[in-house]
Amino acid sequence: MSRRSGVLEFAVLGLLHDAPMHGYELRKRLNVLLGSFRAFSYGTLYPCLKSLVAQGFLVEDNPDVEYVPATALNGKRSKITYRLSPEGKQRFEELLADSGPDAWEDEHFGVHFAFFGQTDKAVRMRVLEGRRSRLEERLERMRSSIARTRERFDDYTLELQRHGLESVEREVRWLNELIETERANRAGRSPGPDEMTSDGRGQEAGSSDPPGPPHDRPGRS
Repeated sequence: MSRRSGVLEFAVLGLLHDAPMHGYELRKRLNVLLGSFRAFSYGTLYPCLKSLVAQGFLVEDNPDVEYVPATALNGKRSKITYRLSPEGKQRFEELLADSGPDAWEDEHFGVHFAFFGQTDKAVRMRVLEGRRSRLEERLERMRSSIARTRERFDDYTLELQRHGLESVEREVRWLNELIETERANRAGRSPGPDEMTSDGRGQEAGSSDPPGPPHDRPGRS
């Protein structure tokens, strides 16, 4: 499976894990979730859905109703609703647990981060540290490139390179903050006022999830 299709599979399974959806609603949710990476079309989404159905990961409700794309004239939408099968739920859990190098890449990391609320803490930490390591390698290459080409490019090209460098540096700083938060939660700390239970006791150490994603998606300037 290609990296591009793997990202879409993960996103589709993750969204349908929350609730069944028809294709039109799912496409809108995908564009919100992954709009920072690409705009999805029906031509991209529906082959993925059909493939997941064929693999047994999704179940179609009302499968005999033919899909007609919505237009300003007919106003029709898909009557097919997609939901996860037990095998689909298991597949999603497997993808959530993946913390290998693919999870550190730009597109995969964005999807993994979108579902961090359902991800094991140890996996979250490995993905965050792996992503930071990958970006630190990228920073080293970018700095070396700027140093080598400074005399050959005009000011505008150099500004563009510096802009890219600063974007990666910002994400590294953001990752450092997330990693420190994860470590603090795993190590345990004294609960703050907002973390006290009704009887005055603190929550169990390590029970807090890390803060949600910032308004800017990872990798965007």
